[in-house]
Amino acid sequence: MEVFLPIAEVSVNIITIFSLSTVVGILSGLFGVGGGFLMTPFLIFLGIPPSYAVAN
Repeated sequence: MEVFLPIAEVSVNIITIFSLSTVVGILSGLFGVGGGFLMTPFLIFLGIPPSYAVAN
């Protein structure tokens, strides 16, 4: 199931985003750090432009 992100003008798989968010949430909870530094590289890897991934 694809979801279109109109601001970034890219489509991503919703299952991938939910799975990725769950993993990042668990890791950030274990290490006691913010999830942004983990999530940004994954979003860039999924094809979201860096300027939009960083703004997340």
